[in-house]
Amino acid sequence: MDFTFTEEQQAAVEAARAVFSGVEPDGVPSPALTPGAVAEDIDRPLWAQLATGDLLGLTLAPEHGGAGLDPVALCLVLRESAKVLARVPLLETCAVAMSLQRDGDPGLAAELLPRVGRGELVLTVGANGRTGHDAAELAVTALRDSNSSGKNDRSSSDDSSDAGHDGDGSAWVLDGVQSGVPWAHSADWIAVPAHTADGRAVLALVRRTAEGVTLAEQVSTSGDLMAEVRLDGVRIEDRALIGTPGAWEWLRALLTTGTCALALGLGETVLSMTSEYTGKREQFGFPIATFQSVAVQAADRYIDLRAMEVTLWQAAWRISTGTAGALPAAGDIAVAKIWAADGVRRIVQTAQHLHGGFGADTDYPLHRFHAWAKQIELSLGPAAAHEEALGDLLAAHPLG
Repeated sequence: MDFTFTEEQQAAVEAARAVFSGVEPDGVPSPALTPGAVAEDIDRPLWAQLATGDLLGLTLAPEHGGAGLDPVALCLVLRESAKVLARVPLLETCAVAMSLQRDGDPGLAAELLPRVGRGELVLTVGANGRTGHDAAELAVTALRDSNSSGKNDRSSSDDSSDAGHDGDGSAWVLDGVQSGVPWAHSADWIAVPAHTADGRAVLALVRRTAEGVTLAEQVSTSGDLMAEVRLDGVRIEDRALIGTPGAWEWLRALLTTGTCALALGLGETVLSMTSEYTGKREQFGFPIATFQSVAVQAADRYIDLRAMEVTLWQAAWRISTGTAGALPAAGDIAVAKIWAADGVRRIVQTAQHLHGGFGADTDYPLHRFHAWAKQIELSLGPAAAHEEALGDLLAAHPLG
């Protein structure tokens, strides 16, 4: 398999490195020393820089002011963001925007997506359901509004900030809960997976400020502010509900693959930090990096990184091209998440071990990477959940 990146994809990486070069991983209070969230909002100055660098519109079509690149390019940029623990909803915003562009109402896409690319709108998605263990779409019901005709009566000239209002255009009513929604307090729109009366999985786009939406504070392992999003009779327009078969599954696959890219970028930085430290730390007059036991552990983690990398690009390539394989793309995504979850955990654990007590020093950034790694490991399902999913796929599609 040739994973050579295109000139456009490489240019995106260079642009991302330029933007993220000024980001300090310890730019907010340590999660180890903060009882609540490390900050109340996303990194707005960085968000503005991403917009100025055309990175928020990276995967949007040219008609929406974007560069028209694919999920591979997005994963390349996400990889760079994780190297500095960038506190921005880059994955969630871009993934939801791509889903709206791919399967959503063209009129709503034309209203919202240019603003997303300019950094004026923040999007996020609830992918955990009520508990994080059951399918997210089962936690919310989407029922037809008996008081509406189900038709969109709003003209395209109306302000997009009012889209989805309670009024004659309302066609769906949402009830339920999504927990652990990242960046929800900062988001303008939240994508909510739900199920209809006939059991179909759909994706609803809901304004954070819509009547019936309440947010309860939750804090992630990495110290970032999340939310339990409760929907109580929330009414949305027909065009704000994406009912295309497979739309939610596609978005979840993209989110999972993007999480693997975050794990890879974080793991690369942690291994680099470990290499630098062990090359300088001396025992018995020699750098500990020259000790066989240390070198073997570092080499094992390097193998983890390479496995994480190749499985990530395989999954991203399958999503980007839709190429058929022996298994559905979900199989490659499961393999990538298994390696990402287990690999990033092993990398930070080895780093802590080789750093000794210095790794737990809150004045040194390694403990922040450890917290982020645990959050990434469990996001969109731990390795065990994806091993089970992969087993089901193999059972349904016998190889050979």
